[in-house]
Amino acid sequence: MTHALEHLTVIDLTQVMAGPFCCQLLGDLGADVIKVEPPDRGDATRESTGHRLPGGESAAFVAVNRNKRGIAIDLRTPAGLAAFHRLVASADVVVESFRPGVAARLGIDYPTLRGLNDRLVYASISGFGQTGPYATRPGYDLIAQAMSGIMSVTGEPGGPPVKSGVPVADLSAGLLCAVGILSACLARTVTGRGQAVDTSLYDAALAMSVWETAELWATGRAPGPLGSAHRISAPYQAYRTRDGHLTVGANNPRLWQRLCAVLDRADLLADPRFATNADRNAHRAELAAELEDTLSERDTEDWCRMLLDAGVPAGPIRDHAQACADPHTLAREMVVEMDHPVAGTVRALGIPVKLSDTAGTVRRVPPGLGEHTDEVLGALGYSTAEIASLRTEGAVR
Repeated sequence: MTHALEHLTVIDLTQVMAGPFCCQLLGDLGADVIKVEPPDRGDATRESTGHRLPGGESAAFVAVNRNKRGIAIDLRTPAGLAAFHRLVASADVVVESFRPGVAARLGIDYPTLRGLNDRLVYASISGFGQTGPYATRPGYDLIAQAMSGIMSVTGEPGGPPVKSGVPVADLSAGLLCAVGILSACLARTVTGRGQAVDTSLYDAALAMSVWETAELWATGRAPGPLGSAHRISAPYQAYRTRDGHLTVGANNPRLWQRLCAVLDRADLLADPRFATNADRNAHRAELAAELEDTLSERDTEDWCRMLLDAGVPAGPIRDHAQACADPHTLAREMVVEMDHPVAGTVRALGIPVKLSDTAGTVRRVPPGLGEHTDEVLGALGYSTAEIASLRTEGAVR
């Protein structure tokens, strides 16, 4: 076996972020991911108004669609639907991100496809899930962050609600969907049957709120924003230095003592306001002022080196340009290059899961619209003439 999932065939019916990210994760680990797009426009991010790569390719599409083959089928036509059903009959997984009810109208819902392949794992990613009073609402990362409580705890105390800088609801929904898919595939090895997997941006955003809900249920009060600080540990946040900011994690008595030693602030150890972790939490703002009074005397890199030498977890705050150029990032192969036929050499994030024996690889650049239609349909038994006829009818591209 070369890749962990090399015998898994996944049909990707998703668009934009959560679903494509989920399927890319599976593709990175070896799955044969077949991205199905409408022939007229393809994935919505192909026409994204965002940043473009050389040659006009959408950077957003390239970011989450590698290691996939691409076919273009019009599921609204009888011939296109028949071709899709034939594809499903031999697949392992279907991943869709339609609003609940749309798949049934198209004839590609789980009950229908299960009748064609009872081993099929059918995964759905939506804004609010397949059940519940909000099920039919449109789903966006911003809305999920707002309604799940994430925006109420992001930002500075007393400030307005702030969205997380990364699309945490989208990406965590995709990640959790991949976990659900692999769990269902594992269960299938015992039962011989597939099942439906239901994940949503809303549920995923709530699932990320483990600390906040723990505080809610322990105290009876909904937590508020703390900036970069931790909910139950201090000092554990970002502090100003002479030339920027530094993150420090001195969140236990031993590390607290080491921090004070590096800063030459034995007075803080004797200060009753900071005697215990609970005390430091209760006086977090006063503690920050004391620490920054000393940290402002040196640059970030100087403090970082001194703290790490003393065994105190610390790190500078970097932007993404700096992070992607970091020697550790490069050593971990978290930046890779792909030779794109239109955009030329493009960079992308690497594979974050390292397997010792069946490591993932970047094998394919994101597909062009309908690039592999002939290849995939040919493998299903369609003749060249039949594929040409489907194309003439507008059923495929």
